[in-house]
Amino acid sequence: MLNFAFLTTKPDYTLFAPACIEAEKIYASAPAMCAVGCRKALELAVKWVYAADATMKMPYKDNLQSLIHEPSFRFAVDSNTWGKLPFIIKLGNLAVHTERSVQPSDALASLKGLFEFVQWIDYCYGSDYQERVFDESLIPTEKVAVDTRKIKEQESLLGEKEAEIEALRKQIEQMSAQYTAEKEKHQQERSFQAEDLSEFQTRKIYIDVDLKFMGWKFDGTDADVQEEYPVQGMAGVVSQMGYCDYVLFGKDGLPLAVIEAKRTSKDPNIGRKQAVLYADCLERKFGRRPMMFTTNGFETYFWDDQSGPQRKVSGVFSKEDLQKLMNRRAERQDLMSIPIDDKITDRYYQKEAIRAVCGQIEQGFRKHLLVMATGTGKTRTASSLTDALSRGKWITNILFLADRTALVKQANDDFKQYLPDMSLCNLCSNKDDRNARIVFSTYPTILNAIDDTKSKDGRQLFTPAHFDLIIIDESHRSIFKKYRAIFEYFDALMVGLTATPKTDVDRNTYDFFEMEHGVPTYAYDYETAVYQDHVLVPYYNYEVKTKFLDEGITYDDLSDEDKERYEDDFIEDGMMPDFIPSAALNKFVFNEKTVDMVLQDLMERGIKVAGGDRLGKTIIFAQNKRHAEFILERFNKLYPQYHGSFAQRVICDDSYAQTIIDDFKQPEKEPHIAVSVDMMDTGIDVPECVNLVFFKKVRSKAKFWQMIGRGTRLCKGLSCVDQVDGAYTDKRRFLIFDYCGNFEYFREHKEGYEARETKTLSENIFGKQIKITMALQESTFAGENYQTWRNELVETCHKQVTALNPELISVKLRMQYVEKYKKQDAFLSISEGDKGELLTQIAPLVQSEETDEFAKRFDNFMYGLILAHIEQMPAFKYAKKQLCDTASLLERKANIPQIKEKLPLLQEIHTDVFWDANDILLFEKVRKELRGLIRFLDEDDGGQKRIITKLTDPIIDSQEGVQLDTAYDFEDYRAKVNRYVNEHGNTLAIYKLTHNIPLAAGDYQELERVLTSELGSKEDYKREFGDTPFGLLIRKIAKLNHEAAMQAFSAFINDQSLNQKQIAFVKKIINHIELNGYMENVSELTKPPFDKPVSFIKLFDAKTRTALIATINQIRENAVQIVAS
Repeated sequence: MLNFAFLTTKPDYTLFAPACIEAEKIYASAPAMCAVGCRKALELAVKWVYAADATMKMPYKDNLQSLIHEPSFRFAVDSNTWGKLPFIIKLGNLAVHTERSVQPSDALASLKGLFEFVQWIDYCYGSDYQERVFDESLIPTEKVAVDTRKIKEQESLLGEKEAEIEALRKQIEQMSAQYTAEKEKHQQERSFQAEDLSEFQTRKIYIDVDLKFMGWKFDGTDADVQEEYPVQGMAGVVSQMGYCDYVLFGKDGLPLAVIEAKRTSKDPNIGRKQAVLYADCLERKFGRRPMMFTTNGFETYFWDDQSGPQRKVSGVFSKEDLQKLMNRRAERQDLMSIPIDDKITDRYYQKEAIRAVCGQIEQGFRKHLLVMATGTGKTRTASSLTDALSRGKWITNILFLADRTALVKQANDDFKQYLPDMSLCNLCSNKDDRNARIVFSTYPTILNAIDDTKSKDGRQLFTPAHFDLIIIDESHRSIFKKYRAIFEYFDALMVGLTATPKTDVDRNTYDFFEMEHGVPTYAYDYETAVYQDHVLVPYYNYEVKTKFLDEGITYDDLSDEDKERYEDDFIEDGMMPDFIPSAALNKFVFNEKTVDMVLQDLMERGIKVAGGDRLGKTIIFAQNKRHAEFILERFNKLYPQYHGSFAQRVICDDSYAQTIIDDFKQPEKEPHIAVSVDMMDTGIDVPECVNLVFFKKVRSKAKFWQMIGRGTRLCKGLSCVDQVDGAYTDKRRFLIFDYCGNFEYFREHKEGYEARETKTLSENIFGKQIKITMALQESTFAGENYQTWRNELVETCHKQVTALNPELISVKLRMQYVEKYKKQDAFLSISEGDKGELLTQIAPLVQSEETDEFAKRFDNFMYGLILAHIEQMPAFKYAKKQLCDTASLLERKANIPQIKEKLPLLQEIHTDVFWDANDILLFEKVRKELRGLIRFLDEDDGGQKRIITKLTDPIIDSQEGVQLDTAYDFEDYRAKVNRYVNEHGNTLAIYKLTHNIPLAAGDYQELERVLTSELGSKEDYKREFGDTPFGLLIRKIAKLNHEAAMQAFSAFINDQSLNQKQIAFVKKIINHIELNGYMENVSELTKPPFDKPVSFIKLFDAKTRTALIATINQIRENAVQIVAS
């Protein structure tokens, strides 16, 4: 008799009974097909429950994973029983999608889990229930014929017809009222006991299945995993035996890795020394040292002690990945000997950045940060680094991450150009081959792809060690918090790219890259790029301050004519505001004349192209979607001759935003003006862009410089016309029109204002609920009502923890915390340590099923008010006012029945009695009763109605060409000399000195005349500069031209035999000479900053030292010697 035989006597279960019976029958013949059958039987049984029970809510997708994770189902099933369901699904998928043998013990665990779930169904809904226990001896032992291919094709043991299944499901659905009504009664009268497997036993099964998912085979002729593998000579004692938990073998029959597994209660690193001893034994036996994993089922550590220290990883690697790492031991080349391809990167600083990263990688560092000003070629540098590491056999697969699809596409296009022979995949477009060498993606897309993307044989494609290098574009703190699962899952070298100046990169970013604050792997700043290397163009800024944008609109200050217009526009219900704050402008109040002035300013003063006939490419940074649309409306009214396509908006809601960006990048294509809301603030590269309009306030310094970076790129061959130089070819500058006081703000606030990290509403609410739950443990709240409320909060939080899907990688990486707080006992008394774990490890994972966002926002606000009251925080005063204001707004809508019903409570909120009660239970009552009403306050797509005015907006201040750096104050003789030299750089004598060309006699005489006659006397010169030769003085003031300095030392910079440290030293010399004009004495090479980290003498051989000294002396001599004309 079968375990599932009882189902034949229950016609109600016809939908899933045959599938359960077949799964048990086939167990002895084909454990893998039994696993397939269990999965199908489970699917039918789950669908039966959904049909029978009216309390179950159908999820948005009706696949099995979604069905079992839907909270109404999940919390109805006993938690121990539910915990076995994901395993049944996982094992079934393994059997169907990969031709890997499933162990009989795995299939048995699946059968037992299915039996327990069917028992739970009978316990809840059955008419003649009795408690049953699975008996292994009842499983049939006779073999039956198995058509494996057919079973795999239909993912089922039986050829069930969809129509038959649907008909049976509908029959059950018709009886759902009866099943649902009897369920509660049955649960009270009957008993059901879920089997609680020992922790180690469960983990053992789970570790095995995870290994199989990575493609490891436990049996058969091609088995590559051996358990309890015996080794001899433990700890060097010849006769001492040891038994490795798992040894993973490669195709060549040699061990790739050894795994030491510890119980979950143990620290996995307790097994570290044991793993080393096993590796020693295996190395002696096979002549090759295996890699090592230690795991307790929750945490896994990897150690290849021939290439680096131990590190934490997300799981055991696949066979292909381990083989790749093993091969690399022999294949890897000295990175300093790999030439950098000049066709990709030909600028010195790009090569320096690559050498710096390569040097760090060779030392064993796995995280690197490059700080490079916008426009200096971050993506080009990243592609060249990829090329060098790839040719050096250090990397195979690369992942490039950016935070927007437009930036992903742009990077993909750039790499295609720089590395034409590498296979590429844009994961966001979903069209390319995902097996490509370089994958480009946004953060959410790769996170989903980890869980969903399969290889040809059905296994996970993006395994933990699939990528060898991850490039993170525009690395900033929010990414590392929000998407940390990506960086914890993949075991790869990481290179972060950012344009934020190194002093402004936040501490969290340096911490993530494990670097000293303010010391990235390499930094190349904006000032050097613009003023020294001339690889970027400078900006010229126009600042205009208007009364309305700066101060707001005051009725009393308006002219009589404008007062009339104001009254027409702003009187509502007989009321008129006497003041409109500046923050309201361009949010819901739009003044035509202000926008018109900005657009006319741009069209008249902006840099033109096409012989001065057309405005050059321009980005207008707008405040919001409405503002962008209004700007377009006004532009098309003012300039109808452009037929409505000269200016277009770029906002994320527009389905064709990427097409507009692509068109904007084409020099001759419309649009020529892009009105952007956030989408073009960062990352978009358009060298032809010559005008930027700041029509919104920016307070983040990093973002401000990012936005300025949209204009900094060189553009050779661009014919420009502007009001500074007239007509010229090759972009010399770009213009910034600032109407919102941004430059003024950053002059006064050097560091700007950085917003705090944002949390999701669900994370915020969960965190506050935990804090309140902890506060309610105190004796002050020992009363029954408070404890009832605490129990409600615990139940809510606990449900959210148990609802977490363990298949998701972000959850899997936190499983030790998830498992801990899945037990409701963990909430009995929350310690400070528990609170820390719940807030940092669990809160970022939780999701709320609540669809009413306004209700959630009110929950978050009220929990904040309650906490502020408990902790006696000053924020309580503000929250009190906000609650009273909210109550007033609701009272104004008393004609809505739901609000009318709550009027007594709304009115009570305004009374002293309410607040004097100091009762947090009263606040909780307000939260519960009002949360559903907040949505009625939302009008007109969440904002106030649009008001368009036509008021004269006076300009109260304007200036141009004043950059953020402060101007110099020239007064005395020394200052006059400085000013003359800086302003006359193009005169022949000064040009020769700055370009390392010796002076002729006539040049010297002209210098003497200027310095001792025109600007002052010989005495003045003697007093200020002593006996300093004229040439050296001018060189010291004017500096040495960067290209001239680079040319002088070109033989060293281009010498492929020099390593990164040597090139860096040469660059130090160049920097010194550029800054000082020359080096007074070569003995300076033995002093700071040249003496660290390696001295001049130790770093170079005698021949190179002599050549360097000769070059340094010649540069000084060229400023002193006079040559014949």
